[in-house]
Amino acid sequence: MSSLRIAFMSPRFWPETRRGAERFVRELATGLIAEGHRPALLTSRRGAPRLTREDGLTVWRSPRPPNAPLVSHGFDDESAHVPLSYAALRLGRFDLAQPVHMPDALAAARWGRVTGRPTVFSYMGIPLLSHLRARSRRVAMTRAAIDGCDQVVSLSRPVAEEFRSAFGIETPVIAPPVDVESFTPGGARHPAPTIFCAAAVAAPAKRVDMLVRAFALVRRDRPDARLVLSDPGDPEVAARVVQGVEGVELAVVDDTSALVDAYRESWVSVLPSVGEAFGLVLAEALACGTPVVGTDTGGIAEIVDRPGIGRLFAGEERDLARALLGVLDLTGDPAVPEACRVRALDFSRERSVAAYQRIYDDVLERRG
Repeated sequence: MSSLRIAFMSPRFWPETRRGAERFVRELATGLIAEGHRPALLTSRRGAPRLTREDGLTVWRSPRPPNAPLVSHGFDDESAHVPLSYAALRLGRFDLAQPVHMPDALAAARWGRVTGRPTVFSYMGIPLLSHLRARSRRVAMTRAAIDGCDQVVSLSRPVAEEFRSAFGIETPVIAPPVDVESFTPGGARHPAPTIFCAAAVAAPAKRVDMLVRAFALVRRDRPDARLVLSDPGDPEVAARVVQGVEGVELAVVDDTSALVDAYRESWVSVLPSVGEAFGLVLAEALACGTPVVGTDTGGIAEIVDRPGIGRLFAGEERDLARALLGVLDLTGDPAVPEACRVRALDFSRERSVAAYQRIYDDVLERRG
């Protein structure tokens, strides 16, 4: 296909935030640049506007007004920057807009109506009505966003099933791109049984506090075990989550090289959170040859789809502790790292880029 100017839209970006959505944008943009496309990112920041070029990606950061006034009236988080993002979208000569956040999708849908150009909404979560109804305007805004965009894309089959159930629409499934060239096996495991969790310690949905309680149970059977958590940068938050449990360590894993090292040295990587649309950190761990443990719901269950690469658990800390102990025993099996790597290749950046290019072709053809 011909070179496209694609406008990604996300309220935040690196280095301010490195959640799944920001990493999704960066990886997909990198793959599209390699294919000859010209993606840009429209985002926001505190302070004056800023235009940069970051590893081939043009990044325009609009000023970010305070969000609290809009949130108090039932609007979604990160809504205040949308008017400026829309203005940037209108000023740019883009062929296609690709928001990854619902308020941005509303702006992209309006842009599409005005310009006649297509929009692809990559939905980063699971559209549970119980969650959407927590804000008075969220359901209506989500409906307007998905109706206004040419295509909505789900990260996993559970997300697509929820869209079908809640909104009556069919969505293609494209897993987030994983950089399987950077996340690779290598080096040696730590001599002590090591459990690593890359999840944000401060986010309640990640359930890191429950993981710490489960780890205390693991230590009864494996007293030399270690639990390595992502350092939240806030001593009070860290102390509250660690709860004084022996064997828990904090590591700064904000950049890719540190994250790769953490995956490689661990015996198992765990993500105990609920409501995950995919579970990118588990796919990255698998790419490093490390087996994983995760909850048996949402997109995580789709990643751990076969024996020999990890285990799923249901319930609380005792169930999680049993799963962790079971996967720690896998480390001695020489076939496990290769099985993990093979599964991760299903989520390669190249596969994701190819799938999105097919989506772009389709929406451009429909728009004429």
